[in-house]
Amino acid sequence: MPKPVCVSNVDQIPPGEGRTFAVEGMRLAVFHVRSGEVYATQAACPHAGGPLADGLTGGTTLICPLHERAYDLRTGQGLTDGIPIRVYPASVGDDGTIWLQLPDEPDHVLE
Repeated sequence: MPKPVCVSNVDQIPPGEGRTFAVEGMRLAVFHVRSGEVYATQAACPHAGGPLADGLTGGTTLICPLHERAYDLRTGQGLTDGIPIRVYPASVGDDGTIWLQLPDEPDHVLE
Protein backbone atom coordinates (compact mmCIF):
# COMPACT_ATOMS: atom_id res chain seq x y z
CA MET A 1 0.00 0.00 0.00
CA PRO A 2 1.55 3.34 -1.02
CA LYS A 3 2.14 5.90 1.70
CA PRO A 4 1.84 9.68 1.23
CA VAL A 5 5.01 11.70 1.83
CA CYS A 6 5.37 15.49 1.78
CA VAL A 7 8.49 16.57 -0.14
CA SER A 8 8.32 20.33 -0.68
CA ASN A 9 6.12 23.24 -1.64
CA VAL A 10 5.29 23.78 -5.30
CA ASP A 11 6.66 27.34 -4.99
CA GLN A 12 10.16 25.86 -4.49
CA ILE A 13 10.21 24.44 -8.04
CA PRO A 14 9.78 27.02 -10.82
CA PRO A 15 7.34 26.02 -13.58
CA GLY A 16 9.09 24.01 -16.26
CA GLU A 17 11.84 22.78 -13.93
CA GLY A 18 12.67 19.83 -11.70
CA ARG A 19 14.48 19.29 -8.40
CA THR A 20 16.06 16.25 -6.79
CA PHE A 21 14.97 15.21 -3.30
CA ALA A 22 16.13 12.50 -0.90
CA VAL A 23 12.92 10.91 0.35
CA GLU A 24 12.50 7.80 2.51
CA GLY A 25 15.93 6.47 1.52
CA MET A 26 15.37 7.12 -2.20
CA ARG A 27 16.57 9.79 -4.58
CA LEU A 28 13.67 11.22 -6.60
CA ALA A 29 13.22 13.91 -9.24
CA VAL A 30 10.13 16.10 -8.86
CA PHE A 31 8.93 18.24 -11.77
CA HIS A 32 6.59 21.24 -11.80
CA VAL A 33 5.44 21.51 -15.41
CA ARG A 34 4.22 24.78 -16.90
CA SER A 35 0.57 23.69 -16.80
CA GLY A 36 0.84 23.46 -12.99
CA GLU A 37 0.92 19.69 -12.48
CA VAL A 38 3.68 17.92 -10.61
CA TYR A 39 5.31 14.59 -11.50
CA ALA A 40 7.87 12.44 -9.72
CA THR A 41 10.36 9.99 -11.20
CA GLN A 42 13.51 8.15 -10.27
CA ALA A 43 16.41 10.63 -10.09
CA ALA A 44 18.87 9.00 -12.49
CA CYS A 45 18.43 8.19 -16.15
CA PRO A 46 18.69 4.41 -16.74
CA HIS A 47 20.88 4.98 -19.80
CA ALA A 48 23.92 6.68 -18.24
CA GLY A 49 22.81 7.93 -14.82
CA GLY A 50 22.12 11.48 -15.97
CA PRO A 51 20.39 13.76 -13.43
CA LEU A 52 16.81 13.74 -14.69
CA ALA A 53 15.83 16.79 -12.57
CA ASP A 54 18.20 18.83 -14.75
CA GLY A 55 16.41 17.73 -17.92
CA LEU A 56 14.13 19.77 -20.13
CA THR A 57 10.37 19.45 -19.88
CA GLY A 58 7.79 20.19 -22.52
CA GLY A 59 4.23 19.32 -21.61
CA THR A 60 4.59 15.90 -20.02
CA THR A 61 7.78 14.95 -21.85
CA LEU A 62 11.13 14.90 -20.09
CA ILE A 63 14.44 15.01 -21.99
CA CYS A 64 17.52 13.70 -20.14
CA PRO A 65 20.25 16.37 -20.05
CA LEU A 66 23.08 13.98 -20.98
CA HIS A 67 22.04 12.09 -24.11
CA GLU A 68 18.59 13.45 -24.95
CA ARG A 69 16.65 10.31 -24.08
CA ALA A 70 12.92 11.21 -23.83
CA TYR A 71 10.40 9.96 -21.24
CA ASP A 72 6.70 10.44 -20.57
CA LEU A 73 6.38 11.95 -17.07
CA ARG A 74 2.89 10.44 -16.64
CA THR A 75 3.77 6.82 -17.37
CA GLY A 76 7.58 6.63 -17.33
CA GLN A 77 7.53 5.16 -20.84
CA GLY A 78 10.78 5.63 -22.74
CA LEU A 79 9.93 7.57 -25.89
CA THR A 80 13.37 7.24 -27.46
CA ASP A 81 14.32 3.62 -26.91
CA GLY A 82 11.39 2.11 -24.98
CA ILE A 83 13.35 1.76 -21.73
CA PRO A 84 11.09 3.14 -18.97
CA ILE A 85 11.80 5.08 -15.79
CA ARG A 86 10.00 4.65 -12.48
CA VAL A 87 7.28 7.18 -11.76
CA TYR A 88 5.43 7.92 -8.53
CA PRO A 89 1.98 9.48 -8.10
CA ALA A 90 2.33 13.14 -7.16
CA SER A 91 -0.15 15.86 -6.28
CA VAL A 92 -0.31 19.39 -4.93
CA GLY A 93 -2.40 20.09 -1.84
CA ASP A 94 -4.56 23.18 -1.36
CA ASP A 95 -1.68 24.81 0.56
CA GLY A 96 0.86 24.13 -2.24
CA THR A 97 2.43 21.13 -0.53
CA ILE A 98 3.73 18.46 -2.93
CA TRP A 99 2.67 14.95 -1.90
CA LEU A 100 4.13 11.75 -3.33
CA GLN A 101 2.73 8.25 -3.01
CA LEU A 102 5.69 5.97 -2.30
CA PRO A 103 5.81 2.19 -2.07
CA ASP A 104 6.08 0.67 1.42
CA GLU A 105 9.46 -0.78 0.46
CA PRO A 106 11.88 1.44 -1.51
CA ASP A 107 12.41 0.10 -5.01
CA HIS A 108 15.80 1.79 -5.25
CA VAL A 109 18.12 3.40 -2.73
CA LEU A 110 20.27 6.48 -2.47
CA GLU A 111 23.45 6.22 -4.49
